[in-house]
Amino acid sequence: MMSHGAVITREYGLPAVVGVVNATRLIKDGQRIRVNGAEGYVEIL
Repeated sequence: MMSHGAVITREYGLPAVVGVVNATRLIKDGQRIRVNGAEGYVEIL
């Protein structure tokens, strides 16, 4: 999946995570997460 954010981060060489399936359902409000843009994953803590 491509988005404006993904294009910008690629152009600037920044790590990013985009298009995480079901992320808005799996991550609850106030829940702590760890985002690893370099390896492309989100971890629920």
